[in-house]
Amino acid sequence: MSGDTVAEDTRSRLLATALRLFSEHGVGGTSLQMIADELGVTKAAVYYHFRTKDEITEAVAAPALQELTARMAEAERQRTRGAQIDHALGGFVDLIVRYRSLIALFNSDPGIIRAIERSLDGVENFAARMRKLLAGPDPDLATTINVNVMLAGLALAGGAPEQAHLDDETLRTHLFDIGRRMLGRPRRRGPKAEDRDS
Repeated sequence: MSGDTVAEDTRSRLLATALRLFSEHGVGGTSLQMIADELGVTKAAVYYHFRTKDEITEAVAAPALQELTARMAEAERQRTRGAQIDHALGGFVDLIVRYRSLIALFNSDPGIIRAIERSLDGVENFAARMRKLLAGPDPDLATTINVNVMLAGLALAGGAPEQAHLDDETLRTHLFDIGRRMLGRPRRRGPKAEDRDS
């Protein structure tokens, strides 16, 4: 294994460990020493990859933010409003399902929220961009509130410990269908989620 591969593997393990510790203790309650101890390395080894805990927190959140930004760009290129809405909603739901631990942390920990704000410095606010995709360019107040409730509700439900036992496809199907209903989208054709699961 080359030195670069070992370093990348250590970095990946470090980020996975940090996310787990953040989930257990919060960002504020997790120290660099705790991360090093959990990994079985020295604090200097952690510093080799990241100078501060803020850098680790930003790196933990970065893949999800990059993925959501890419999905929003894809949604904006769709030809119809319906396709834009479904693509944006699908991307948001996929993100919730794939990054459940991070979403749970985002719902409750100011440390991760600050990291996301720093990561997006100088970039259009991704929440505002998502709202515009789902509500349209000039929504009325009821539509704006509905979209805000839907986004917050899906994130809270997807990151909730009560849903941790659900497999990815079941959670994805239910969140997507709830989002579509809240946005007034027509029912999807095909078997119902319950029929597909049986």
